[in-house]
Amino acid sequence: MEGLSQFAPFILMFAVLYFFMIAPQMKRAKKERQFAADMKKGDKVVTKSGMHGKVSEISKNGTCVLDTMAGKIRFEISAISMEMSQKANKAAAE
Repeated sequence: MEGLSQFAPFILMFAVLYFFMIAPQMKRAKKERQFAADMKKGDKVVTKSGMHGKVSEISKNGTCVLDTMAGKIRFEISAISMEMSQKANKAAAE
């Protein structure tokens, strides 16, 4: 019983860490994976570096081709920002 009371603060600290840091990060990563899986030709997206474009091709190896005003550019799908793409599409709809 005495040993358990010594570890109680560590157990409580881990529980707080899990619910405030680990679980929300896992939820966000799941949303990003779903966003990448749902991406299709014709979607307007924004990369994490701020490049705006329209998806013109998606390949199986994890890359996509964006049509931009500068021409066609190939990006990794992981370089597409879910938050910025959703904000840009919401602003365009308004």
